[in-house]
Amino acid sequence: MNPPHRAELREWLLDADQGDPGGYYEDEREATSQQHVQPWWRVMCLTGVDYFSTLGYQPGIAALAAGALAPVATLVLVLITLFAALPMYRRVAGESPHGDGSLSMLERLLSYWPSKLLVLCLLGFVATGFVITITLSAADASAHLVENPLVKSALGGQHLTVTLVLLAALAGVFLKGFKEAISIAVVLVGAYLTLSAVVIGNGLYAVLRHPALLADWRDAMTATHSMPLGVIGASLLVFPALALGLSGFETGVVVMPLVKGDPTDTVANPLGRIRNARKLLTTAALIMSVLLISSALVTTLLIPHSAFLAAANGHPAGPANGRALAYLAHERLGGAFGTAYDISTMGILWFAGASAMAGLLNIVPRYLPRYGMAPDWARSTRPLVLVFTAISAVVTLVFDANVDSQASAYATGVLALMTSAAVAVFLTELRRRHRGTAAFFAVVSAIFVYTFVVTILDHPGGLVIALLFVGMILVVSVFSRIRRATELRVRQVVFDPTAEAILAKARAGSQPVRFIANKLNAGDDAEYEEKSDEVRVDNHLKGWQAAIFLEVEITDPSDFTSPVSVRGVTVGRHAILRATGTSVPNALAAVLLAIRDQMPVPPHVYFEWSERAPGENALRFLVGGEGDIPPLTHEILRRAEPNAGRRPLVHVGG
Repeated sequence: MNPPHRAELREWLLDADQGDPGGYYEDEREATSQQHVQPWWRVMCLTGVDYFSTLGYQPGIAALAAGALAPVATLVLVLITLFAALPMYRRVAGESPHGDGSLSMLERLLSYWPSKLLVLCLLGFVATGFVITITLSAADASAHLVENPLVKSALGGQHLTVTLVLLAALAGVFLKGFKEAISIAVVLVGAYLTLSAVVIGNGLYAVLRHPALLADWRDAMTATHSMPLGVIGASLLVFPALALGLSGFETGVVVMPLVKGDPTDTVANPLGRIRNARKLLTTAALIMSVLLISSALVTTLLIPHSAFLAAANGHPAGPANGRALAYLAHERLGGAFGTAYDISTMGILWFAGASAMAGLLNIVPRYLPRYGMAPDWARSTRPLVLVFTAISAVVTLVFDANVDSQASAYATGVLALMTSAAVAVFLTELRRRHRGTAAFFAVVSAIFVYTFVVTILDHPGGLVIALLFVGMILVVSVFSRIRRATELRVRQVVFDPTAEAILAKARAGSQPVRFIANKLNAGDDAEYEEKSDEVRVDNHLKGWQAAIFLEVEITDPSDFTSPVSVRGVTVGRHAILRATGTSVPNALAAVLLAIRDQMPVPPHVYFEWSERAPGENALRFLVGGEGDIPPLTHEILRRAEPNAGRRPLVHVGG
């Protein structure tokens, strides 16, 4: 491959300015994007490929976890969906309308490094939830294909291969472009919900025609739980195992940038988008609630429990394992309809990975590059697609594309997100002193904390996987932050009128503008007189050479990028420019380069050496934005301006 082709490939791969593919990331500081917005019901189909597709495996999970209690346990899930998760995420939609989800609420509740560390840890659980959504959905899609009677003889034993092919196809969709995602999702969701309604309707009709099925079911429940309270209590206990049925809510708020709002919406107050996103969440929850209860009822009453059993001790999985409704479709409606249902189920499960991939492509660019904790190419869609696909392939190989073995990790990721969302909403309402609402969400938080803890205790492997993701993110983040520390990291430099006046006066002379870097202490005339004398002696700066003092006040050193504002001050006979920024050397370099662009010759800046140890200075720079300022400022200037003739000059004495 010759260099021009290499350059074209790089440009194609790293084109972060394209609205496609992906297009979900929306910077809340910029105008609300109207490029890909769609009516809320169409966007509901995109999030629905994740949410509704859980019907492919949820009835089987409920049957394995609860047995005859599956319909009652599913009813508990539905009640929590409608009266806990839905009100909670309607609040999240109002607080984070730019697609950043509940993480941004927690980020705003804390500050400095604790805020960043919390978000990084939660991103590990986000990655767990979304990556396992991709792998589990692809694995279940391949199960529906491989178990289909028409192709079972040809594809038998090829479950892993088919899953990897589906992951590669998903990556291909994103690498080529994702403009038609919503249209595809609308077709898949429409077909799947229609065929599912036929299967469930047929099952309910069979139950009505044979009342003995209900009697047998009642007897099976009362055989182990004679009292109604016992049935309810047992159903509550198995609720954590059914928590996968809540998986679509976080995706629903992540795709909010795609929801069409009102023409009067503004960046700060997109009321139309928020209202329509809440319609999306409510409608999806209502549809899913009806489907969950009815599917749990018909699969429990019409399918023998042995058909749900997972593979164990060398025995194959039951024919309904991971595909309960598909099993009913083949058994009750024939092979042709069953095959059509398998195709629709496989399609929506495969595209559920697209919804999760879209979520990852929104979350990662929003946080990690902004923190300086990912390479700058992480703002681009295509490299991230390759990274996430590679991770998904590794996870699929580790789990051998087994749906049941991935369920605990999936539940851990989903419940971690929902628990953090519940806590974020509770703390937000508490801070606003909405005591009644805060009390309600305290109860909701307790429900999700309990569910999360029980899930971890029952299936600690899910937590181990999530912690591996957390560890990987932390390692990559620290390495990237260190590696990118000497980037310029400043969006723009803004001078106030007094600062402009000081610079205009300095430009009037024929000499380069000279600055003395100073750490502000008392800020009185004596401080500047003493500093001026020290610097002039140590740097051989002549008395007739005028100098302006340049100071930096650190705002939040945990932030990576920020604009720098500069205000002018006069103390006695001394002119002073006081800047604000996230790091002293980066802000100094940005101010010097901005002034360089206004002058005929580059400015000079004078420092004194630090008296601290090198290791201590390095840590102070990375954590607190200070450190050994002179060499760091010089290095940042060198990287930002390769032309030495155009680079501001750094002098160090003492």
